[in-house]
Amino acid sequence: MGWWLSWVVLTVAVIRDIGVRGGDVTYDGRSLIIDGQRKILFSGSIHYPRSTPEMWPSLVAKAREGGVDVIQTYVFWNLHEPKPGEYDFSGRNDLVRFIKEIQAQGLYVCLRIGPFIESEWTYGGFPFWLHDVPDIVYRSDNEPFKFYMQNFTTKIVNMMKSEGLYASQGGPIILSQIENEYQNVEAAFRDKGPPYVIWAAKMAVELQTGVPWVMCKQTDAPDPVINTCNGMRCGETFGGPNSPTKPSLWTENWTSFYQVYGGEPYIRSAEDIAFHVTLFIAKNGSYINYYMFHGGTNFGRTASAYVITSYYDQAPLDEYGLIRQPKWGHLKELHAAIKSCSTTILEGVQSNFSLGQLQQAYIFEEEGAGCAAFLVNNDQKNNATVEFRNITFELLPKSISILPDCENIIFNTAKVNAKGNEITRTSSQLFDDADRWEAYTDVIPKFADTNLKSDTLLEHMNTTKDKSDYLWYTFSFQPNSSCTEPVLHVESLAHVASAFVNNKYAGSAHGSKDAKGPFTMEAPIVLNDQMNNISILSTMVGLQDSGAFLERRYAGLTRVEIRCAQQEIYNFTNNYEWGYQAGLSGESLNIYMREHLDNIEWSEVVSATDQPLSWFKIEFDSPTGNDPVVLNLSTMGKGEAWVNGQSIGRYWLSFLTSKGQPSQTLYHIPRAFLNSAGNLLVLLEESGGDPLHISLDTVSRTGLQEHASRYHPPQ
Repeated sequence: MGWWLSWVVLTVAVIRDIGVRGGDVTYDGRSLIIDGQRKILFSGSIHYPRSTPEMWPSLVAKAREGGVDVIQTYVFWNLHEPKPGEYDFSGRNDLVRFIKEIQAQGLYVCLRIGPFIESEWTYGGFPFWLHDVPDIVYRSDNEPFKFYMQNFTTKIVNMMKSEGLYASQGGPIILSQIENEYQNVEAAFRDKGPPYVIWAAKMAVELQTGVPWVMCKQTDAPDPVINTCNGMRCGETFGGPNSPTKPSLWTENWTSFYQVYGGEPYIRSAEDIAFHVTLFIAKNGSYINYYMFHGGTNFGRTASAYVITSYYDQAPLDEYGLIRQPKWGHLKELHAAIKSCSTTILEGVQSNFSLGQLQQAYIFEEEGAGCAAFLVNNDQKNNATVEFRNITFELLPKSISILPDCENIIFNTAKVNAKGNEITRTSSQLFDDADRWEAYTDVIPKFADTNLKSDTLLEHMNTTKDKSDYLWYTFSFQPNSSCTEPVLHVESLAHVASAFVNNKYAGSAHGSKDAKGPFTMEAPIVLNDQMNNISILSTMVGLQDSGAFLERRYAGLTRVEIRCAQQEIYNFTNNYEWGYQAGLSGESLNIYMREHLDNIEWSEVVSATDQPLSWFKIEFDSPTGNDPVVLNLSTMGKGEAWVNGQSIGRYWLSFLTSKGQPSQTLYHIPRAFLNSAGNLLVLLEESGGDPLHISLDTVSRTGLQEHASRYHPPQ
């Protein structure tokens, strides 16, 4: 980093110590204007419920140190209004506390109210009780939906106003978002789509926040709402604002991508991110948000369908909040380089011309004042030698060089000075002592024991109301003596199906994120000559978070048959009496909480068990120090884990990637969840994992230093 860049970084840090003062926020065709000053703003997404309040100060501070000006977050409707009219803003849901922490550290806020958010969050952020509102059609010109959407949006806006958090009140919120990538699904709603867009924009603007509203990926966002870009290459893909009076904003620059069970992590390089950020600035962009800057953890059952518990771990701050190099450091240098000439970029006249077949120059010039240039080499493989203003420059492959004075290169997107680092895991303790464990096998319900009966297969989500991942389908059956080699055939639009015949496990199968239509389970079973009890556990691993008509989605069993060797088929799909039980008995008894442990009788764990639907509990002491704590569940199968009554998320180690590895092995236990001693760990294991070989570890990152600069400030 050159002396010029070093001076800019120091100056920005000193200014920020004063804190955000708020003020009028307007815009024109060039940028947002705050207190009469044009701004180039770098933003980072950090979602408050995906971390803990104790982590927020450090996360915000690291973003700030990395040159971020704005923290962007969604608002999570299903967390805040779990029942109609009943609100929760406590703990990880404390939105006001989160925003005030950002304000205290001198940063701005972009508040994406939605209230549809997608975000790989279960049901796209909608509370499931919306499903039961008569005649509702989500995200359309539908009066029941608009009533509840306006009610929640107004609730959030009024809360922000009451705390003085909008910039117009002296607070940090400079932008708000209504809806989310609606144009992706708008055509499905036909004539109910466009009026909804107009209504949503009008409703939001009339709330009079005093700051601009945006709609992402909505090219026809009605005035004065600003249409923005989402994606990895908005400098190439964005068609621009839909009015010459609106600025060019990028609300989601994906620093990685979400990961699903059975999928490999998506690795996006620091160089690629920097290239596209710089290109967007060179093409008159003025606001770029990194989605995510810190991804965090999908605690509990908050992840959407098939999405793993760790979220955007490849972001500049990893799941645990540790700085990931070189991504964090490279972007920090980029931000400082652009800020060093931001006045010229914002106030100067832009021009561009070719420097070669794959080379381009973007120039910003102020009359009688500054000049800044971006030299682009789009050749993926080769260096390029170009002449610019009578000076010869060597440009690295697929790179952009920044010249804040049109003469000297202070940053190149492909030249990484930040030193890479790696995660280091330190084992704290093993849980291999069987005497410390206790177990409980969950009850497999029989048809006669169920209270809910129906002569057809019920839809899964509407039956559980999303209070549990699990729904039992049960029936009784007495075969003819001629049925030999029976096979239970199940088709399902849920995510997992597990079969039990006369209380014995018979088999299971599951779907995947990319699979279309139902998955099939074929389980050879043993039937006796008397009445047989067949229980099929249907499991959801999160609800869908996107697409049109979410309220119409179907999950659960769609076909159930017993097929005999003689081609005889017993079909139980329709006109057969079924019994249902939502959830597991251990869930209903809350046995993952200390105060409810005595609700059942626990037994000893003699050795590793293959018994499905087993609960395990053990107590442990916290590791010393401050390093993040993780649970290594590499020998488990599928289930959920709780620490001191708080769910650290679902796990699914038995769903392997194409390389034969689990998608996630380490599960974050925030320090805030832990006591110094006597912590309670409870595991719900669905498929027969081995708890005796899991471990408690701590993690850190090594090599967290930047290369020494080859530039030195003058004496």
